[in-house]
Amino acid sequence: MTLGDGGPITLGEGASSGTEVVSRRVRIQTTARPQTTTPSQRATSPDRDGASAATGRAVVFDARGVSVSYGAKRALAPITMKIYRNLITALIGPSGCGKTTLLRSLNRMNDSVPGFKLEGQILYHGHDVYGSAVNRVEVRRRIGMVFQKPNPFPKSIYDNIAWAPRNLGLKQDLDERVERALRDAALWDEVKDRLRDPALGLSGGQQQRLCIARAVAIEPDVLLLDEPASALDPISTLAIEELMQALKPRYTIVIVTHNMQQAARTADRTAFFSLDDNRVGTLIEYDDTEKIFMRPADTRTRDYVTGRFG
Repeated sequence: MTLGDGGPITLGEGASSGTEVVSRRVRIQTTARPQTTTPSQRATSPDRDGASAATGRAVVFDARGVSVSYGAKRALAPITMKIYRNLITALIGPSGCGKTTLLRSLNRMNDSVPGFKLEGQILYHGHDVYGSAVNRVEVRRRIGMVFQKPNPFPKSIYDNIAWAPRNLGLKQDLDERVERALRDAALWDEVKDRLRDPALGLSGGQQQRLCIARAVAIEPDVLLLDEPASALDPISTLAIEELMQALKPRYTIVIVTHNMQQAARTADRTAFFSLDDNRVGTLIEYDDTEKIFMRPADTRTRDYVTGRFG
């Protein structure tokens, strides 16, 4: 399968299919005394106590000098960063700093926004996502997205999951595909006896897991999550976080979150964005999550993760 006519994409060997949930806590450090470093140093510096979480992993996304504008308004200053296979990468920062703009640019969800313009390159497994011959439908099949608010279709639970496979011609063994997706989203046991019931009758947390099941039903390579738990109660939020850990061995996950504890609990790598003097979003620091929260290289990162601003 190709993205346009750029040749086949080799996704590499899959990771383990195990679903053990790893409970991990990063305590936010309030006494760090970071030194200011250049963006290139921040993007490549390893953890001081050992290898970076990214060491030895394949690069899934390689953003090279990516900037975004909407008409005359620049939303994101040029950034360069790499996102690695089978890690959870969190994008954090104050509102309006370009986190969601970058996330939506990874699978071309911004294309329909009036005035949207992207400069630079986003490479996905070495292929330019914005290349002239690239098929946007194929991009979005490989790079699934779950939005901030659950948005199930006004259909049955079953038909919500089956909708995309049907439209893509993946109709063989559809029942098994639906069950597998619901199991992947840790929802099967809760809905297996009411698959023909309306999806809108599910709770908010169940609806969000249904949307994740809908995304994984077509077996993407990447899951983009835009504040997936912001509208959920703490119990449902924990379920989403545990689900992310269970899915990580099979998917590369990128999440936008305003919840610092959520980023510290779930992410392997964290990118902190903020606003420059012209109110343009910019990448301040990107590194392993433990380092971002406990030994940040930039005082602005420290001030944000410790609640001094934002």
